[in-house]
Amino acid sequence: MRNSIYIKKKITLTNFAKKALRTLRLSTFLLTGTVLFAQQSVSLEKAIELAKSNNIDLKIANQEIEKQNVLKKAAFQPDAMQVQYQGGQFNSVDFDHNVSVQQFFPLGNSTKANRKWQEELAKLAEKRKALSEYEIEKAVTLAYYQYLYGVSIQKLNVELNGIYTKFLKNAELRFKTGESGNIEVISAKAKVKEIETQRVQLEYDLAIYQKQLQFFIQTNGDIIPDPNTALQFAFIDTQESSKAENLITAFYQQQISVYEKEAGTFKASRTPKVGLGYFTQTINTASLFQGFTAGLQIPLFGSVNKAKAKAAEIGISQSQLALDKNKLILKLQREELQNNFKKQQSNLAYYQNEGLQYADQIIATAQKSYENGDMSYWTYISFLNQAIDIKKQFAEATHSYNQSAIELQFPNIKNN
Repeated sequence: MRNSIYIKKKITLTNFAKKALRTLRLSTFLLTGTVLFAQQSVSLEKAIELAKSNNIDLKIANQEIEKQNVLKKAAFQPDAMQVQYQGGQFNSVDFDHNVSVQQFFPLGNSTKANRKWQEELAKLAEKRKALSEYEIEKAVTLAYYQYLYGVSIQKLNVELNGIYTKFLKNAELRFKTGESGNIEVISAKAKVKEIETQRVQLEYDLAIYQKQLQFFIQTNGDIIPDPNTALQFAFIDTQESSKAENLITAFYQQQISVYEKEAGTFKASRTPKVGLGYFTQTINTASLFQGFTAGLQIPLFGSVNKAKAKAAEIGISQSQLALDKNKLILKLQREELQNNFKKQQSNLAYYQNEGLQYADQIIATAQKSYENGDMSYWTYISFLNQAIDIKKQFAEATHSYNQSAIELQFPNIKNN
């Protein structure tokens, strides 16, 4: 297998939910014995809307935005007030008292720089939330069409059951009239039983797919896709920049803005602070004597803030490199996904334009010939298996097309 420029998904759900879904699959097997009541069918758009309103990760992201906005009020950062008491013989042999209060305030644009930095951090939290929404939208879409694929396989199972049930009746009739041996009846019964067993397994699969969709929507209600939804995903191909590229560009550009404001904040921290104070004291135990003080705090050793500002400037360069890297990854990933999409699209077109028609013609012709006695049992079974295989391949081709189309519309995003 050739190396890929990115890690391509081999399952139908996004990577961030893999571990959770393993646990979910186990619990689903324990629950599928219970019939699901009052299932609510929703469109894909409604499912995505529900996921965005219910998802706990997005609720956490909203609180992070709120937290960063609250921290804007902390932009003005004066030093803690200094309150000092002095008692003793500092004026004479008498025991005197002195109480002083002093407060230092930042000068220059330090407060303004802090506020701008905090504003950019709030915007960065919003960009992170947008990335999370993108991942959730992709995950819900994949799970939604995974369920529809399960429904299509169920329908095929019902169709096969009808075909082989009819074949069983014909085999029993031919056996009674002496036209064939008992082997045809036994074979037909075995096939009908096999299809019935598969039906039970498909019900388990569909229950798992339903729980996967419910996991991303994060609701206690039993949500299922609208049965009227077309099985084929409606892929929207645009020649403009992809949504993924816009999101990742906005994220890293905002990260650059954060580092720029952070550097400005540390540079502003190197300015002096002014202090104002008040004191009251006794002299020779006589009171009260009072006065005011004023002073400056001058950062003679500013290497710490200078180093932090330099580190923030390096962060700007790192974010730009990360942006360039992710743009390249997205470009190459999209090219690879487009090739796979075209392959799946071509494969599906064959079954839609020709394959299914051939399957239906084979089944109809073989059934008529077998009923009329113009075709042997073994020949009939051979043609029937060929037609059924075509129908199965059509279902698989549609599923593969949907997966490739969704992956192309929602390429993977990796941000640091």
